[in-house]
Amino acid sequence: MRSPPAPNRVTPRGDIIAVAGRGAWMGNRGRLHEGRGSRDIVRNHQSKAWITCELKFRGRRAPQWAPNHYTQLFFLDEAVAFAAGHRPCAECRRSAYNAYRRAWCETHSGTTPYAKEMDSRLHVERTDRSEKSLPWQILPDGAFVSTVDGPAVVVGDNLAVWDEADNAYRPDSHWLPRPAAGSASVLTPLSTVAVLRAGYPVQIDPAAR
Repeated sequence: MRSPPAPNRVTPRGDIIAVAGRGAWMGNRGRLHEGRGSRDIVRNHQSKAWITCELKFRGRRAPQWAPNHYTQLFFLDEAVAFAAGHRPCAECRRSAYNAYRRAWCETHSGTTPYAKEMDSRLHVERTDRSEKSLPWQILPDGAFVSTVDGPAVVVGDNLAVWDEADNAYRPDSHWLPRPAAGSASVLTPLSTVAVLRAGYPVQIDPAAR
């Protein structure tokens, strides 16, 4: 008998849920569970450093649900991870981290930021629950927005809706047209939206393309 899905998948809103489908990336917010072998999530995060990691790196095998060890989280794609408030890991994803950091430098103060500076800013943005509005016309591919059908990622002239039940994007027959005017309610932290607008090559699941 198969075990039920573990509560370690992340939604575009940053919530941790139990659904099937591991996705393309692993993530880390510190130790979110307690006890040996326990699958009980007792906190949303342990630190301000929310990172997105490779599923495999140099043959390392990190234990899952081990005491005194960080809780492994999983994301459908990088766009979901960014919407949740994560950034690329500086170790296992060094080139992506450097690209993100360069884009941050271009779109913020113009000085190269330390990881702690980016983490502190992202923490403020992801914990601020007030609505963030931006014009539809300036939103880059990979930004997540709130729609009546649920969270959706911007891809060209379309919005691909993320389905929580399947941890996947709905078929293209269920895509929404991207409005030509007006403003969107944005889920992705605005600092990361700026990074995407600066040209960071965000990974989006092929089903949304």
